Amino acid sequence: MGRNRLLFIVAGLALTALVVVALVLGAERRSMSITQLFASALSVFGIRTAEEPPYQVIDRLGAVEIRRSGARFAAETTVADDGKQAMNRAFFILAGYIFGGNRRKQAIDMTAPVAMEDRQKIDMTAPVATEGNVDGSLTMRFFLPAAVTPANAPEPNDPRVKLVTVPEETMAALRFTGSWSEASLAERRRDLLAALNGSRWSALGKPFTQLYDPPFTIPFLRRNEVAVRLSPTR
Repeated sequence: MGRNRLLFIVAGLALTALVVVALVLGAERRSMSITQLFASALSVFGIRTAEEPPYQVIDRLGAVEIRRSGARFAAETTVADDGKQAMNRAFFILAGYIFGGNRRKQAIDMTAPVAMEDRQKIDMTAPVATEGNVDGSLTMRFFLPAAVTPANAPEPNDPRVKLVTVPEETMAALRFTGSWSEASLAERRRDLLAALNGSRWSALGKPFTQLYDPPFTIPFLRRNEVAVRLSPTR
């Protein structure tokens, strides 16, 4: 009886999550497939079904992983704002694209992580260009599934969405859970950079944020990371 009751509660929570996600996404829900809606509901509880770009862990510095990633294809947008308000705006701009807001009205599977960084400018010939907080803008990037390539990707309806190829790179990443604030992110970034001190790795640019779960995931079930690109080894 106890087990059946637990299953009933879990099923009820999942159903509730489906409704919540549909309401949160508003008009976008009309473009979502049942599979996407169900995956979004699971993500409320930190259950990830999304494809993740592969990487190789080539070194560790305590809790910090040194990773090497190959080239990846992504959709990105830049909003003239910062903080969580900018994050929410950018998230729904990109969600609109993958939920069918493109010339083919094609739904594209969500992947993880979502990358965010404050930028001074975006150089379209080098999508990982200069970082900074000079103009108060934020760039968010959705990595697209491996099956979506520059040759077959549907064209976005929204001109704020750009399709970019991210070159191969080496980065350091520090993982953590829970909610975050600008103050807590700053502390995590300091921890990340401190771990590199005295190592054979040097930071290239400023740290950025990678989120593996959408904003509606229960905070203590979230996977978050701060990361920084690395220069060639000494």
